[in-house]
Parts: sequence; structure tokens; C-alpha cells
Amino acid sequence: MIRESDANIVIVGGGIQGLSVAYEMAKLGMKRIVVLEKSYLCSGASGRNGGGVRAQWASRDNIELMRESIQICRDFAAEMRINVWFRQGGYLFVARTADRAEQLEASVALQRECGLDTRLLGPEGAHAIVPELDASRIMAASYNPTDGVVFPWPFVWGYAEGARQRGVEIRTFTEVVDVETANGKVIAVRTPDERIRTSLVLNAAGAWSPEIARMVGVDLPTKPHRHEICSTEPLKPFLKPLVADLASGLYFSQSMRGEIVGGISNAEVPEGLDQGSSLRFLGLYARALTRAMPRLGAVRVLRQWAGCYDLTVDRAPIIGRVDGVEGFILMSGFIGHGFMIAPIMARIMAKYLVQDVDHPTFTSWAFRRFRDGNLCGETMVLG
Repeated sequence: MIRESDANIVIVGGGIQGLSVAYEMAKLGMKRIVVLEKSYLCSGASGRNGGGVRAQWASRDNIELMRESIQICRDFAAEMRINVWFRQGGYLFVARTADRAEQLEASVALQRECGLDTRLLGPEGAHAIVPELDASRIMAASYNPTDGVVFPWPFVWGYAEGARQRGVEIRTFTEVVDVETANGKVIAVRTPDERIRTSLVLNAAGAWSPEIARMVGVDLPTKPHRHEICSTEPLKPFLKPLVADLASGLYFSQSMRGEIVGGISNAEVPEGLDQGSSLRFLGLYARALTRAMPRLGAVRVLRQWAGCYDLTVDRAPIIGRVDGVEGFILMSGFIGHGFMIAPIMARIMAKYLVQDVDHPTFTSWAFRRFRDGNLCGETMVLG
């Protein structure tokens, strides 16, 4: 027997995007919010990322939004009463070619125009911030001291508990099998044992978003891409910023417990949803890491894992309503920065859905841009 119930909104995806929107909507007074997660909390990208939070981007939208998101991260522990180990040691981007140096120079100029205290550095400046770096092949670097890193799991748990306290119903191990429509409108969401009547569905399923979109006849121009990370044995604290190389996609930071945590771009990964680990990644990462910081050559790797980026062709998210399917809302395509931008995007989306307050990103990141040819563009993507 299929149960019947009602909800004002059903949010598909219990990751950082879905849970943060549920929390912010509940704060604004929305009732009967249901979040459906087909596995456990932190099972997807939200629990498998490196926790980086940065405002160093090459597009104005990302820079301005991330400035606000960092402020929310700074206040998160006090608001949610949970320790997320947020530390602002900065991001140090390094460029090893003339092209990448020019790219950094342009992005620093834009960031400073947006009010960031980002500095453009030479090899000596980069070495002064991280003395352990091999600066012999560095042509330029950029450093913003307010960028940082959080521990992803308690960040997700904080939003989940905050949402529950405000009446949000969060159901784990509950798969969405269909989103019903009639006359071009959303009318219900089906799980294996329940039909939830609703006129509003938020697709926040990350790399699984295309599967949900196809249920209402929408073909999302996104694809999953496996991204791997590994963690070493703990070392005495010595590395303050997160170090990133735009050319190779290498990035690494030191956790509060002392581990070196990082990843690197890897073009040769299986197509589709794959969260397995590979020896190829470990080789790529180890070689790049030890070239960047030779002293790490003798450090032992303790564990390795993977998650899936949700890639769009123009490296920008897809948010907002879908023409022709009333009540179906997208919050997809956040590539590898969905976690860090979620706090501010949740507030924007909640105001949009509860109070009908618009925001410029609903135009620049709209689904229709792919149809109209108004693509965005972001170059400072790692991995």
C-alpha cells in the first residue's frame, strides 16, 4: 500500500545544498518541508570534498557570492553550536607558466576591484608565505588571507540538525523514483512506498541531478566527474594556507589534526557516477606534491577516497525555475565548489522560494542560458 502525504516543498538531495536551503526556508517560516536523501548524510560530494572555502575566483559572481559565504562560515559554529574547525589560513595559488601568471594577474585585479585583499606575488613572496615550497619554478602567485578550510561533515550535520529543530523532515535511505507532473506542473514526488503531494520540488541532488531532471522530461547539460582526494599521516603543524596550482589542479592543505589533505586533476576517469579510487590518481598526486614540496616525499598516505563533481560545460551552476515545468527548481552544476558556496546560495534560494525575492544569479545562471547561447565562464576551477 502506497502512503499519501502532503508537503509545501520536497527537496531531493540531503547534501549541503539541499539541507542548507531547507534550514534557511524554515527560518523564513516555511512549513512542511521534506528532504529526501537516497543514502546517508555526507554520502555524496558534501562528505567527500576537501573543505576549501575561497573567494579567489575569476568571475565577479563567484567572488562576490563567496565573500558572503565566507562570512557565514565564520559565524556558523556560533549559530549552529557545532565545531566545524573553520580556519582562515588563506589560499596560495601558484602559476608556473606565463599564461597562468597572466591569468592570476587578471583574477587578482578583479578580486581587488570586488574588495578582496588578494595580493599578487612573485616566487620570493610565495616562498615567504610557505617556506617549504620549491619556488624555483614559480612565476607568480596570488594570496588572499581570508580564504580557508572547514571540516565538511559537521557543517552538513549542523544544517541538518538546525533544519530538524525548525520542523524540517529529513528522510535518509529514501530514493525518489518519480516526480509526477500534470498540465506542465509538478504535482507529486514518489518514493518506493509513498506519494508526497506537492507543487514545488527542488532538485539538489548534485551529480545525480540529471536523473531527477529526466523524471520531468528535462535534459540537464551536466555530467559527473570523479574527483579523488587522499590524506597522509599527521605531521606537526607547519602549513597555514591551502596551496593550489591552476595548471595541474594540484591542491593541498594541512588539517587541524596535522594530515596533508589534497587532490589533483585527473582527466582519465571512468564516465558516469563512480566514487571508486585509483592508483593512477595516487601517482599523479604524489609526483606533483613532492615536486611542489619535496619534504613531503617521505610522508605516508593513510587513506584515499573519491566523490563526483557535477560539471557544466561553462563551469557555472544552474539555478532557478525551468521553463515549461512549473514548480521544478534547479540547484545543480556546482562543479567542485558547491560546498563552499552553499551557505550564501541557500539564503538566496530560500528568499526566492519563500518571499519571491529575485537575485541576479537567477538570470546569469539560469537553465535557459544553454538554449539562448549566453554561457558563463570560470577558469579558476581545481580538479
